[in-house]
Amino acid sequence: MNTATPQDLTTLSAEDRKSIIALAWNDRTPFDTIFAQFGVPEKDVRRFMRRSMKTSSFKLWRERLSSRAAKSTPPKPSA
Repeated sequence: MNTATPQDLTTLSAEDRKSIIALAWNDRTPFDTIFAQFGVPEKDVRRFMRRSMKTSSFKLWRERLSSRAAKSTPPKPSA
């Protein structure tokens, strides 16, 4: 699914939801990439991860997220 507008997670297939979890769990994938690919904004990804994971797994994921510089793509310099 390739949309650039906010997407309701309930309308996504089970395969797309699994892909979002895998991308979000990967430390190198920025939330901007998830939004570009699935149309799901960062706040919805975080909420989805909270509902989809065990509490301990979610806390580990949030700790990793907090300890990194940023999971968002840095802004492009204007030329």
